[in-house]
Amino acid sequence: MPFDHNDHYHRLLLRQMPPNCRTALDVGCGTGRFAWRLAGLGVEVDAIDPSEEVISEARDAMDAGLTPGEHAPRFRCADVTQVQLPKAHYDFISCLASVHHMPFGTVAALRDALAPGGVLVVLGCYPERTRLDWAWSLAAVPVNAIVRLAVFVRDRVGSAGTGRNPTRAPVARPTMPLLRIRREAAALLPGCRIRRLLFWRYLLVFRNDGGGPAR
Repeated sequence: MPFDHNDHYHRLLLRQMPPNCRTALDVGCGTGRFAWRLAGLGVEVDAIDPSEEVISEARDAMDAGLTPGEHAPRFRCADVTQVQLPKAHYDFISCLASVHHMPFGTVAALRDALAPGGVLVVLGCYPERTRLDWAWSLAAVPVNAIVRLAVFVRDRVGSAGTGRNPTRAPVARPTMPLLRIRREAAALLPGCRIRRLLFWRYLLVFRNDGGGPAR
């Protein structure tokens, strides 16, 4: 059914943006839904993903829906671990369910690409390893089913959908437990804050001004 866990948290991620944000980097952008939300706020967005298929769909959607003068993301097929990011450049860097596709140490390069006062947000995935992990997973199951059903009914009633299956970005199973993520993040992103979210996700927020709590 048409319910995307990453899309569900878009508004939460947008609340982490610093004031007067002008430049952003969306890492693992997929077909570009979050990149477009950033661009809609007047932000200059670089959006990268290693999958040629999803970048092609993002560009096709842009060409089909772009109007003259509209501010569009710059989509590029690239592996963030293989590119040279500009130092101290971006006001906002987002990673939606993409960090577990790469070595976690890649966040150091993202940290260095933040401008003073910039914010890095990671919407990450983790495997269940502890009793607390499993408790959160079990709590999410009935809520997930209810929300999926609600979205399905809404789309049926509203005749939503295009009749075609959207391109999906490649999926990898997360392997790093949340406890280890916390340890490595504390070393690489001093002052960052991590909190567990309901739908098998965690939110990491790092502020380049010395850190601060996620809202």
